[in-house]
Amino acid sequence: MAVILVTGGAGFIGSHLVEYLLEQGHEVLSLDNYFTGCKANLRHLQEHARLELIRHDIVSPIMLEVEQIYHLACPASPVHYQYNPVKTIKTNVMGTLNMLGLAKRVKARILLASTSEVYGDPLMHPQKEDYWGNVNCLGLRSCYDEGKRVAETLMMDYHRQNGVDIRIARIFNTYGPRMALNDGRVISNFIVQALTGQDITVYGEGRQTRSFCYVSDLVEGLVRLMNCPDFHEPVNLGNPEEYPIVDLARKIIALTHSPSRLVFGPLPPDDPAQRQPDISRARNLLQWQPTVPLEEGLKNTIPYFMKILGELKRTVVAGPFAPGL
Repeated sequence: MAVILVTGGAGFIGSHLVEYLLEQGHEVLSLDNYFTGCKANLRHLQEHARLELIRHDIVSPIMLEVEQIYHLACPASPVHYQYNPVKTIKTNVMGTLNMLGLAKRVKARILLASTSEVYGDPLMHPQKEDYWGNVNCLGLRSCYDEGKRVAETLMMDYHRQNGVDIRIARIFNTYGPRMALNDGRVISNFIVQALTGQDITVYGEGRQTRSFCYVSDLVEGLVRLMNCPDFHEPVNLGNPEEYPIVDLARKIIALTHSPSRLVFGPLPPDDPAQRQPDISRARNLLQWQPTVPLEEGLKNTIPYFMKILGELKRTVVAGPFAPGL
């Protein structure tokens, strides 16, 4: 068993990863500054004998002794990463530099949680890892898009120059329990709006497509990528089943038995028209592909939001929908 660091360990994906690693018998250090992470996500694990919780911002260096690093720390929804874009860039660049420096010092393997946002508004469909993307480097989303592209560059340069053992996961839309209520992601927005009887806001005509991967499938892919031998190129992790946004909205209305109606608004800037992963590399390299269908995943996710809304005992207004996530 290994000593493993998870940056962003109190976040949506990070907390599921921490839980999975503990179940596998590892000793886990969860590092988070709790800007978007939530202590409640790890509350059921906080007394675990093999879990250590560390409050720290990765923009500053930290000295630890670990064997693997899952580097997930960064705001991942536009509501959060556009709140302080300079901080987002610092997290992606300086934070990744600090984690790479740590990996180099202790000879740890490091996995970067990159993103499908590196493809921008793609001209290739579906997106393969050798596609260089179509990103607006001056746009409102660029603090995240370009930040992750630079983080990938740093990973490759540390590997080539210093021999650091790296893995790069390009994560596509992921959903499941522990998503924040008002983080602006399409599934959380639609579920909250449906459960509270609000109009469901669809941008454009809703024909833009996304691919949705349930969080347990993603975590399995991350762990397989971390533990695969001697592969350092990016790997897409996501569900290749493609859904128009308007169809997703109608499915959530049906599953929640909501009286909500659809309302349509103008498209946000730099909104990708299509987003779908080509996961041939993950299938061949990791023998991995998603197994949870969208409807099953939504049925697992909706009760979580019902529970949280019930605990709040007040109407929660969902954050602005960010179609790219």
